[in-house]
Amino acid sequence: MVENHHQQPPIISPPEQERKKRRREAIIIAISVLLILVLTRAEIHLSRISSEVPMGSNILIFGIINIIILLIILLIYLVFRNVAKLLMERRSKAIGANLQTKLVIAFMGLSLVPTMLLFVVSASYVNMSIRNWFNTQVESSLSESLEVAQTYYKNSAANALYYGRQISSIIRDERLLNEENLPRLRELVRRKQQEYNLGIVEVYSSQNEELVRSSNPGVPQGEFTNPSSEDIKMGLNGKELSRVNTVGKADLIRGIMPIYSTYRADEVVGVVVVNYVVPYSLVEKMREITSSYEEFRQLKILKNPIRSGYILTLFLVTMVIVFLAVWFGIYLANSLTTPIKELAEATRQVAEGNLDVQLGQRSSDEFGMLVAAFNKMTLDLRSHQQALRQTNIELVRSNQELDERRRNMEIVLRNVAAGVISVDSHGVITTINKSAEELLQVAARDVVGKNFREVLKHEQIDTLKGILRDMVMAKQDTISRQVTVPIRDSRATLLFNLTMLRDESGEFLGTVVVFDDLTQLIKAQRMAAWREVARRIAHEIKNPLTPIQLSAQRLRKRYLPRFGDEDTVFDECTAMIVKSVDELKNLVNEFSSFARMPAANPAPNDLNGIIREALTLFSQGHRAISFGFREDRRLPHLQLDRDQIKRVFINLLDNAVAAVAEEGEIEIESRFDPVLKMAVITVADTGHGIAPEDKPRLFEPYFSTKKSGTGLGLAIVSTIIADHNGFIRVRDNLPHGTKFIIELPVTA
Repeated sequence: MVENHHQQPPIISPPEQERKKRRREAIIIAISVLLILVLTRAEIHLSRISSEVPMGSNILIFGIINIIILLIILLIYLVFRNVAKLLMERRSKAIGANLQTKLVIAFMGLSLVPTMLLFVVSASYVNMSIRNWFNTQVESSLSESLEVAQTYYKNSAANALYYGRQISSIIRDERLLNEENLPRLRELVRRKQQEYNLGIVEVYSSQNEELVRSSNPGVPQGEFTNPSSEDIKMGLNGKELSRVNTVGKADLIRGIMPIYSTYRADEVVGVVVVNYVVPYSLVEKMREITSSYEEFRQLKILKNPIRSGYILTLFLVTMVIVFLAVWFGIYLANSLTTPIKELAEATRQVAEGNLDVQLGQRSSDEFGMLVAAFNKMTLDLRSHQQALRQTNIELVRSNQELDERRRNMEIVLRNVAAGVISVDSHGVITTINKSAEELLQVAARDVVGKNFREVLKHEQIDTLKGILRDMVMAKQDTISRQVTVPIRDSRATLLFNLTMLRDESGEFLGTVVVFDDLTQLIKAQRMAAWREVARRIAHEIKNPLTPIQLSAQRLRKRYLPRFGDEDTVFDECTAMIVKSVDELKNLVNEFSSFARMPAANPAPNDLNGIIREALTLFSQGHRAISFGFREDRRLPHLQLDRDQIKRVFINLLDNAVAAVAEEGEIEIESRFDPVLKMAVITVADTGHGIAPEDKPRLFEPYFSTKKSGTGLGLAIVSTIIADHNGFIRVRDNLPHGTKFIIELPVTA
């Protein structure tokens, strides 16, 4: 039996689907309402720029238009959504998609032609009706009527100013504002009021006091109001002005004319106010004309929105009819293709291994017969499946045991300290464990599947061939050899164990290579041996040195003055003895220090401060050399033995000073790696450098590249760094020179 391992999509329960559907509908409704409000507000703002239509009309009309637009968009979305779904099913060759497409196209064609014809005719009728409503002749008549009324008011205001100017000239010429001429002034005003058929005529003095008033008997005196003091003051300032004021139900057209002095042409001595009264009947007609014209203007501004609303409504009805036709076509197609889809889905489940599928027989027609045959087939397949299940269980159990063994072997291989590489009969690497990757500095993904000659270096290949040759000559399937091979930038001592793999018939299958890195072990053994040698040498040499030195000093003290001028040879010999003894003592002290290296006593210390102290000792005494220190101020305090770490940097700086020439450079850099929790210190010089063949032995005792060196300085440095759980490496400082890299752990 073949099991289906394809990942099935997550099953969503009906209540969860319903909640998601309601949430989606609520979001759509909220967005639609917000969109209606935003569009309505934007259209109202745009309409205010070019019209004076009331706010209520704007909100109602534009709101209805936006709702209609959104409904149309919703219907278009539903139609295109169903059509797109149908096209996707057709493209994916879903069962029934062709039949659905034909039915939808048929119903859409049957509904689209008559509805579009009806839409075109109705839209033409709407355009014609709206065009007749807003006839140019009607607008012209209303505009001319309003212009006639406005002209009447303008002429009345001009007449008021004209008659006021006439009366003002007579008063000025006859000096009627004098107190003795007031009776003549009243008579003049009364006569001119009747002569010019004026409503009311008033005369005010320069002190804004009413001197004379004459009114038409037909003017209602109770509703009459005097001119405002501001208007009188403007007249007294020499300005001619007219005003239209509403008095009761009538309008009052008022003209104000200044009266100039007879003696001084620029002096205003009074004001004449002439009032025309517009009857209520005429005012009412004027207001009706203005109101009708404004209403017509509003409707004309909304002409396009009204027409768009009608057309959009017609389009909405058209789309509803088309949508219903498409929906009915899809519904009819689904009713025909649903049984076929159910049978196809059940067949797919059977193909995937689900033999418990049973279809409900809804009818006794051809579809019912097909469903019955399908159900019988699944029952037969289920009975055959039972026979295969037991066999499959046994196979699965065997595979699980094999997988468990394989996993255990991989775990052991991955965690073993020795490097393990398996090579097939053609020399292709089939397996490499983590230790081998780290030792050879390779990645399994880069070497597995490649020939070992493409991965190993030339010298490593020669070493491996030599071991294989010894194995063949010894006629053995297993051999062990300790060899030194190049690893990374140095040489390492490895213990190789080669085993040939053969099957039951003795046919060669490949080779397993197991190797251990013995470099550190041999180094530790060598270090222990050298410490024992140093301890014995220091013990044997130190005892006779002190008597020799004391004897030479006593000879110099006692006999040097007796020789007089012939003391040169004696002086040089005794001085040479004392100097040589001092040098031997220094050498013995170095031996003793190396042999009895005290245990580190770590305490929180500032590593940057220790480096600065060591650097100060050398920078003062070697001014021709450029010393530099780039310190990382983020470096926290470390658990260090201050004296031992200071000795490390003194030894490294001493070697660097000896290596560089005059005007050389020595650069120290400290850096904190917060990820690895590591302090990294680099001591670089621009000296002559170290030969590649000397680098592997550089930290061994009594190995030195200096003629006068003891070979213990770097050995002590390496021991101190190791006691602090750190590492020290040597690299070339390009373009020339040497670089020592120290890594110390940063503990909390």
